[in-house]
Amino acid sequence: MTIPSGHGSASEEVDYLPLSALQHFAYCRRQFALIHLERLWEENLFTAEGRVLHERANSGEAETRRDLHIARTLRLRSRQLGVVGVADVVEFKRVEIAENGMALPGRDGLWRPFPVEYKRGRSKREDWDRIQLCAQGICLEEMLGVAISEGALYYGKPHRREAVQIDAALRRKTFELAEHMHEVWAARRTPLPEPGPKCERCSLADVCMPNAGSASDYLRRVLESETPAR
Repeated sequence: MTIPSGHGSASEEVDYLPLSALQHFAYCRRQFALIHLERLWEENLFTAEGRVLHERANSGEAETRRDLHIARTLRLRSRQLGVVGVADVVEFKRVEIAENGMALPGRDGLWRPFPVEYKRGRSKREDWDRIQLCAQGICLEEMLGVAISEGALYYGKPHRREAVQIDAALRRKTFELAEHMHEVWAARRTPLPEPGPKCERCSLADVCMPNAGSASDYLRRVLESETPAR
């Protein structure tokens, strides 16, 4: 299906995909298909470290520190993107003016949502992680009816946050990727490998066989190896 760039109508049928699938799709379309279409998953050191980091963040316990309320394991959904998921952490910061602020049940004043996504490793030049964070912001906007202009990525290696502006360019890239992701999902076809340096860190490298080429190439090599020499 095609995900619209605006709000969907009540009559539209939306095939919701995991929000985390957007990060998989941005990283590698074949990885997305292997995980979400073919239901394949292999854990390695990198994914194990990431899982532990998320388990710590997703304790589900909320806390309030004066002008800061921290919500964990907050369920998200966006009809525009066609995704559902869970936010590691959403910080609600008290604001003095109504702009970008919302009411929180049982708490006085207005609060501005600020999504924080936890990642192992370090900051990346590519926007894979920022796209996932942007999608969380779009979900929160739909659910809470308030504009969100920024969030943060917390990286486990340097133990540091990276501020992310959820601007027009990042939103456009996120919507375009969501649309293409749903097209691949609807086609039910796993893309061919695109070998590159990122394959070395992929937990699915042994399953994907990125350097094996297409199935026809593989079959031709097998047949050639079995053909007796003249």
